Amino acid sequence: MPRRLAPRIAFLLPFLAACSASQDREYDFVAFDRAVEDFLLAQGLTGATAAIVHEDDGVVHLQGYGAFDPHRVVLLASTGKILSAGVLLRLADDGLLDLDASIATVLGPSWGEYKTDVTVAQMLSNSAGMVGLIDDPTYLPYVCQFLSGGTLQGCAETIYSVDDEADRVPPDTAFRYGGGQWQLAGGIAEVVSGKSWAQLVHEIYVEPCGLTSTGFNNHFLRALLETEDQTLRYPMFFDGDLTALDPTVNPNIEGGAYSTAADYAEILQMHLRDGQCGDTRVLSPMAVARMQQDRIGAVYGGSTPDPAMPGYGFGWWVSRTEPLVADPGAYGAIAWLDLERRYGVVLLVESSGQGFTFMQQAQPIVAAAFDG
Repeated sequence: MPRRLAPRIAFLLPFLAACSASQDREYDFVAFDRAVEDFLLAQGLTGATAAIVHEDDGVVHLQGYGAFDPHRVVLLASTGKILSAGVLLRLADDGLLDLDASIATVLGPSWGEYKTDVTVAQMLSNSAGMVGLIDDPTYLPYVCQFLSGGTLQGCAETIYSVDDEADRVPPDTAFRYGGGQWQLAGGIAEVVSGKSWAQLVHEIYVEPCGLTSTGFNNHFLRALLETEDQTLRYPMFFDGDLTALDPTVNPNIEGGAYSTAADYAEILQMHLRDGQCGDTRVLSPMAVARMQQDRIGAVYGGSTPDPAMPGYGFGWWVSRTEPLVADPGAYGAIAWLDLERRYGVVLLVESSGQGFTFMQQAQPIVAAAFDG
């Protein structure tokens, strides 16, 4: 070796060693798998899928449990909210949408006059003042959000133009989770982009991230009609076969997403990598950071109903004591990011909303695996 190169090689050795160590790193997730199996037993469930990702090492664990194959397609319910919020943030990245401007500047007077004081940022943080799911899940003026018929823009226009003044509160004064505000945001995405929601999801996520089974549908009315007591539960008609879902151009934006653990892991990794999927930028680092920030706490001192995750950004529930954000769903799915250790977890089940329960049990286990 030429003598003049020796100091340079010596200088690089620690960095090369660190890179090699990262690539060769092995994790022990036996305790995590046991926690999933115990959770399924406690909940009386037949199966689940899960994935764990790391910012540097990618997908480090992908597993099916019980009767479920690791690539089973599962309806996400609200665990798809980060997907929906990301579409709107991408349009803002592209200069097509100002998240903090009145939506009237986009929709114009032809759509009505009742929500000119609302912004997309308020809707994506459940702070638009509109009637939410906890307030009244079957609020009639917004009911089109649960119907597979019609169009997304048509439903959004109905929600925007309806006179709901008596049932609203001023924007950025209360956390009112879910509901028509998300469907309205989806309609706005179609208006400013000139593309359908399905096209946007395909272009923003599916192509750059190499997803195979991710999209949006509107199954809620059908699911409700199949239950005798008409309560919200995982649809019995859906067992992972996408052909069982009715075609629609009015997908439910806040809860109609479906995916696999493998696909969702790519989305989590994109968030950990500041918006990058492989060589393609999906979201700007600023957009990723803004989604994870506790907007309701910063803007109006608001809190969610969950004391463990009292903050809320765009699609993410935010802890105010730990570097954690999470996206739980009514069907029991849960996804979370540890922003300090730079890992993410998704668990997909077909049940009722116990995702936070599992996260509280499993988060210390996964943290210990990465710390070790």
